[in-house]
Amino acid sequence: MKTLLPPGWPRPSGFSNGVSAKGRMLFTAGIIGWDENGTIVADDLAGQLRQILLNTLAILAEGGAGPEHIVRMTWYVVDVDEYRLGLAGIGAVYKEVIGRHFPAMAVVEVGALVEPRARIEIETTAVVEEW
Repeated sequence: MKTLLPPGWPRPSGFSNGVSAKGRMLFTAGIIGWDENGTIVADDLAGQLRQILLNTLAILAEGGAGPEHIVRMTWYVVDVDEYRLGLAGIGAVYKEVIGRHFPAMAVVEVGALVEPRARIEIETTAVVEEW
């Protein structure tokens, strides 16, 4: 994976503007913060994010990928102000689970998610070398 940063642009904080990768692609569905029993594990965004990232890594591992293979994430939040106010906790959770790997990302506020208790849902794309 190669991070794409045009000359003179400042390095974004917590994400990359663009990524180039070659190989076998893996995609997750929209993942929410529930456990293997289908129970939402936390009511706060950071708590749900932690479970989402763990769930995402478990799914990617089934395809032979790890956090270093993630090239894109789209985050859907029900309250962008909650996201903005929680950035310190969100960043801490992200670094704890994913580390210092920053794929291309987008955050989008939505009116609601299918699971009423979900505060956030994330779709992920990863690329690993072909077998």
